[in-house]
Parts: sequence; structure tokens; C-alpha cells
Amino acid sequence: MQIVRLRLPYPPSVNHYWFRNRNGGMRIGTQGQAFRIATQSVVNRSGAGKMKGKLYVEILARPPDKRRRDIDNLLKATLDALQHANLYEDDNQINRIEICRGIVIKGGVLAVEVGLL
Repeated sequence: MQIVRLRLPYPPSVNHYWFRNRNGGMRIGTQGQAFRIATQSVVNRSGAGKMKGKLYVEILARPPDKRRRDIDNLLKATLDALQHANLYEDDNQINRIEICRGIVIKGGVLAVEVGLL
């Protein structure tokens, strides 16, 4: 069974990840692009190849401070960034997701595990 464990930076909030352009469409903003690049760097350093088949994802989210946050808002940015980093072909491969909030850590971090089902 193939399992990949990654330590990713804490993603920007949804309000800072996406922005609306002049014609009303949505685009990834500067902070979102920076998160994608950082995620791709972590995936590349891990040596993980593109995973095929049905997957599970487990995330331990350790926020950067004690502000109130909805942890479900972390999923879209994280799963899309992992797809963009070629960890898997498409996030529709994911059949199970588990996300938990951990204790605060300066700067924030996501401990992510992706594996085959």
C-alpha cells in the first residue's frame, strides 16, 4: 500500500485564496499561488509519484493562532494544490477525507497523509 506523508504550510483563508476579476470570474490570488508553489515544492521533495486509484486523505490542521476558523474551508485549497502538484490526477479519486484541528503552532501547519484504499 502506498502512503505519502507531507507537512504543508497552513493555507490562506478562502477570502485570500480566491479573488474576483473584472469580468466577474474567480481566479487564484497571490496568496493562493504562493500556497500552490509551496505545496508543489513539498511534494517534489517527498519523491512521491502520481498516485493512481481510489485514495483517502487525512489532515491534521494546526492553526497559526487562536482565531476562530472553519476547518472545512481548508479542504478545497489543500486538495487542489495537491492535484496541481501532481500527487494525484484528480481530486475525484478521493473517497474518504478526515480532517482534525490540532493545537496552535506558530505559522500554522498541515500534516497530510494520502494513501490508496
